[in-house]
Amino acid sequence: MNRNLWLLAIAQGLFLTNNVVFIAINGLVGLSLAPVGWMATLPVMGYVVGGALSTGLVARSQARWGRRVAFQVGLAVALASALLAALALWLGSFALLVTATVVAGYYSANGQLYRFAAGELAAPSQREKAVSLVLAGGLIGAIVGPNLANHTRDVLGTPFLGAYLALAGVALLGMAVMAGIRFPAEPPRSSGRAAGGRSVVQLLREEPRFAVAALGAALGYGVMNLLMAATPLAMQTCGLPFSDAALVLEWHVIGMFAPGFVTGHLIQRFGVLRIMGVGVLLNAACIAIALSGQDLHQFLVALFLLGVGWNFLFTGSTTLAMQAYRAEEKDRAQAAINFGVFATMALTSFASGALVTTQGWWWLNLGSTVPVALMGLALLALAWRERNRGAAAPVSLR
Repeated sequence: MNRNLWLLAIAQGLFLTNNVVFIAINGLVGLSLAPVGWMATLPVMGYVVGGALSTGLVARSQARWGRRVAFQVGLAVALASALLAALALWLGSFALLVTATVVAGYYSANGQLYRFAAGELAAPSQREKAVSLVLAGGLIGAIVGPNLANHTRDVLGTPFLGAYLALAGVALLGMAVMAGIRFPAEPPRSSGRAAGGRSVVQLLREEPRFAVAALGAALGYGVMNLLMAATPLAMQTCGLPFSDAALVLEWHVIGMFAPGFVTGHLIQRFGVLRIMGVGVLLNAACIAIALSGQDLHQFLVALFLLGVGWNFLFTGSTTLAMQAYRAEEKDRAQAAINFGVFATMALTSFASGALVTTQGWWWLNLGSTVPVALMGLALLALAWRERNRGAAAPVSLR
């Protein structure tokens, strides 16, 4: 961990602070402003739809201006969108709130590239550890995010208005941190076909590792988002206070990022496919516990396991993807992976609100078994292929 990686880990933590606060409050604010209950999580959906729509634009900005400037642009958008969300809540405008979250999606798409930038700040042999350790910076978000939402909830009279304004301050702090990072010098690049290399379609067809990495990132994030976005609403329905929901989200995000201190070591020792497989099993365990009841301890344990499972799947998917594309292909490859993540999250954000308010927490969790099983089958298929071909060291099944 050099100085640049430490600063990038802090930036990752501030990015996750923004994400956690948005997840914690957008559904509840949406419920208070939406014309009908099933639309409550549309602001959450807007955040990820905005991310999906921004992936191509973010890739072009990264290629044209480089990591540092492009990341600062993302933080400037985070500042503007937080202020716009505060204005929407003050005016009581549901449409403006959804607009603000769609705009905020640009920052989310930008922040999703922090993990790839981490791999570029380390030697090739240490990329797994660099990615994992920078993701561990999300612990800042795990601790600060829920507490920020909880303690700023009523400071300005209107519930959660203070939280949105606090996020503007978080964005300013992120800009200061990012200004201190020195990224490797890069020659001007183009995100189009002129940059050379294979298209995304060719990568998916010719590189099974890339296809499984993209699927793992999308489904891992999708299942996590489906259950996490619905949790505050489900807990409110069960009569549990917001402070309990904040506690559950805090431990969920701790589960997401605390393993980052060891995930890279585990991948190097046991192989990326095995670690991703453990992530699938942890997702299954989360669903089993969630189906067993709706007390506080069941929400807490289920969401914690969901977080750890996401960490193993997402870190593993990032590592696997970086083995599958060449340097000249990285912008389009990373944009494609992030588009898949945001598209899946958009679907699950809408589905979480609709399912939990119409069908209930039990059916929501039962439906989550489908993508978990699909991810498990994809990993088994790739493991069988790698075993038959004599798997290369980075993905060996030792």
